[in-house]
Amino acid sequence: MKFQKFEIDGLVLIEPKVFEDNRGYFFESYNKKLFSENGIYAEFVQDNQSMSQKGVVRGLHFQAPPYAQGKLVRVLQGSVMDVAVDLRKNSSTYGQHIKVILSAENKKMFYIPEGFAHGFVTLEDNTVFSYKCTNYYHPQSEGGVLWNDPDLAINWEVENPILSEKDKKLPLLSQLSSPF
Repeated sequence: MKFQKFEIDGLVLIEPKVFEDNRGYFFESYNKKLFSENGIYAEFVQDNQSMSQKGVVRGLHFQAPPYAQGKLVRVLQGSVMDVAVDLRKNSSTYGQHIKVILSAENKKMFYIPEGFAHGFVTLEDNTVFSYKCTNYYHPQSEGGVLWNDPDLAINWEVENPILSEKDKKLPLLSQLSSPF
């Protein structure tokens, strides 16, 4: 596995070593020892999966402490542009974001630790998105930031996104008292 770190501390793009032949492919999607050797000491306790049509934006979501979640995300079918926004108020990269393309084809995974808002836009119909979480979902602790907050300046590369009513009403970053 290759572990690529970014200028925003804590975010890691993971590229597995894929073995392919005429039967198909095989790869290791998680190895606690390799992850730990590369600074990811997460213990995953819950797996989630969603399916979305092309142009769906989900996010930007987080869970506040003590129910904050780190996530290991990947795409099983289709593709997404995945986004993580730093919400750690004492971070030099507060409010900055990283975008990566995750797809069934490239098999890359993205680790997003606690302290980040997370979202994605689907690039294909019937995209299946999977994520491992370091804490259990706790509805009273969920929060978010408006996906198109002008201060974040995220280019979602989609003209008419499909959003949930809840995601349309999330606050701007400037209105958020970051819990991290």
